[in-house]
Amino acid sequence: MNKQSKRREALLYHAKPTPGKIQVVPTKKYATQRDLSLAYSPGVAEPCLEIAKDINNVYKYTAKGNLVAVITNGTAVLGLGDIGPEASKPVMEGKGLLFKIFADIDVFDIEVDAKDIDKFVETVKAIAPTFGGINLEDIKAPESFEIERRLVEELNIPVMHDDQHGTAIISSAALLNALELADKKIEEVRIVVSGAGSAALACANLYVLLGVQVENIIMFDKDGILSLSRTDLSPLQLKYAKDCDGETLSSTLVNADVFLGLSAPNVLSPEMLLTMADNPIVFAMANPVPEIDYDVAMATRKDIIMATGRSDHPNQVNNVLGFPYIFRGALDVRATKINEAMKMAAVKALASLAKESVPEQVNIAYGETKLIFGREYIIPKPFDPRLIAIVAPAVAKAAMDSGVALQPISDWHKYEEELLERLGNDNKMVRLLTNRAKTDPKRIVFAEADHLDVLKAAQIVMEERIGFPILLGNREVILELMEELGFDAEVPIIDPKTKEEDERRLRYADTYWESRKRNGISLLDAQKWMRERNYFAAMMVNEGEADALVTGYSRSYPSVVKPMMQLIGKASGISRIATTNMMMTQRGPMFLSDTAINPNPSADDLAKIALMTAKTVKMFGMEPVIAMVSFSNFGSSSDPSAKKVSEAVSYLHKYYPDLVIDGEIQTDFALNPDMLKSKFPFSKLAGKKVNTLIFPNLESANITYKMLKELNKVDSIGPIMLGMNKPVHIFQLGASVEEMVNMAAVAVVDAQEKEKRSKQVSLT
Repeated sequence: MNKQSKRREALLYHAKPTPGKIQVVPTKKYATQRDLSLAYSPGVAEPCLEIAKDINNVYKYTAKGNLVAVITNGTAVLGLGDIGPEASKPVMEGKGLLFKIFADIDVFDIEVDAKDIDKFVETVKAIAPTFGGINLEDIKAPESFEIERRLVEELNIPVMHDDQHGTAIISSAALLNALELADKKIEEVRIVVSGAGSAALACANLYVLLGVQVENIIMFDKDGILSLSRTDLSPLQLKYAKDCDGETLSSTLVNADVFLGLSAPNVLSPEMLLTMADNPIVFAMANPVPEIDYDVAMATRKDIIMATGRSDHPNQVNNVLGFPYIFRGALDVRATKINEAMKMAAVKALASLAKESVPEQVNIAYGETKLIFGREYIIPKPFDPRLIAIVAPAVAKAAMDSGVALQPISDWHKYEEELLERLGNDNKMVRLLTNRAKTDPKRIVFAEADHLDVLKAAQIVMEERIGFPILLGNREVILELMEELGFDAEVPIIDPKTKEEDERRLRYADTYWESRKRNGISLLDAQKWMRERNYFAAMMVNEGEADALVTGYSRSYPSVVKPMMQLIGKASGISRIATTNMMMTQRGPMFLSDTAINPNPSADDLAKIALMTAKTVKMFGMEPVIAMVSFSNFGSSSDPSAKKVSEAVSYLHKYYPDLVIDGEIQTDFALNPDMLKSKFPFSKLAGKKVNTLIFPNLESANITYKMLKELNKVDSIGPIMLGMNKPVHIFQLGASVEEMVNMAAVAVVDAQEKEKRSKQVSLT
């Protein structure tokens, strides 16, 4: 995509369908006159009077306790500098989005037109009663230090300038673990810092609290080393000034143990890196281009331990590992501030988590066989679902221990369960899915690429490095649409009907005919079918000229399934194919099967569908907890529809006893743990969170998933094909661009899994 197209896409993202990225959503009923009279006049007077009696009741009757202000004056926005409060608003909304999706914290973004410290502080203090916490953002140094200091002192709610402390906390956790791996003592290491802004100073300050000696920290800014002879240094910078005029970055790096970069691209040369001590620790965190290229650094020193700010290299120092969970813990105990003890608790929690066994979901998301604490894994990954239940409680405990918690937690087990429940409020699974696809992209045939939306999906797949598209369709139409979209990448374009494809089309026809000539297929039929894009695309996958196939945008599902079954066929040992839809619900991902293939499956079919679905759930890094749903509960009806479900469950209990599955059971009991435990405590599902529903027929499954999608605006990925011999996935008719991108990611992950299994089989 060219620069102009990227600019247009970014602007459209923020403008459509609704301007901005966040909104206010009611949390109470408002359908009736009674609801409205309670929400506003006269009912609202009662909580107002209770708060007037005791100001602490504001946390009981309003949203204050889960509401954070992301506040800026726009003086130091990203890499854009002083662009003003209005221009900073998209960034503040983005920060609000991160708060919500990672820690379920609500945000109002506040852009203040005030560069004067006193005016800014007074403005924030005046609006502070609205909020449970304040996240200062993108305020230039040195003003940011004074603003934060005063607000922390003068307010009784948590205040943190994340630009300073976020990077400091995450890099401190990385430093602790890197020093352990390098077998170095923190009080002895010598650190050279490139950069002397707010983040660099906050990092140095926190390192000192960890045990680094001030005299062992040497700091540079754009004008050179911080020396005592300079007259342009702030009091905070003077703390690290040395009596060492004339020293350069190159000279001070000789035998240095740690390089911390928060400055500019490529300031650390390979020659400088070679002069550092054994097992050098390099945190090159300039973005998007670090102080030294990762691959260059790794090639220069085999003993290096390195972190960057980039997601495409190991050990990403990402603030999202910290601020959502720090504020979560602070809010949950009503902390009056975020103090050094709470920051240190976050540091130690992150450092400790990196040493724990990594959940399979995280390994899968990052395409790793097994992430293990070591030089390429010194801090947790941003998508690790344990972060909220590890960091937030550590921060909350530190707040309690340090005397700043007004509402202590007593039941920590219950608190951690509540934290994990919050993870169900977003679509993290989509991010995990695409992230995993990116680890090993595959060649994907888009069989209907001469449709604008399909081509747009292919463009996103290419640009996001999810896969390598192969575009099928009318070449002239595709080229025209590519120009319209600004899709200027070099990608294969194939029109099966043209003379240019005669040789390949005839070759495909011969191959197909040879395999099916005793099944009533003539060579003429095979040659005719190969002019059709879905047949042609399927043969590309069969012949190894593509790794996966996605299609179905413009045609009915049955008409697309037919050629896939004829050419691709079922996987070895599979007698029945099916589909599942992954629904991104508020309780987390839910798998619904079979949503597209089998109208009235038998008991045997249902058992097979359940087993294939369980395998797919595991492919996404989750342990399947399966309810076989019906209109009856555990034998309460003798209707054939209910009995076949019961028979399927009996078979699975007998032959797959380790599979967590039960039924027949009504959907409300399956999804309500309290109802289930109370009424059916004997069930294998009691005390567990169901994440998979197997329906008794296609009618009920299809209706349910489409109703969820339309009424509750639940995102859906699917139908995902189960039991196919090759990675083939079919869109619903008229699927959205986003749905097609997600299905392409599923196809890539499916191809990765099939390739892995093929290698395992060949080894045995």
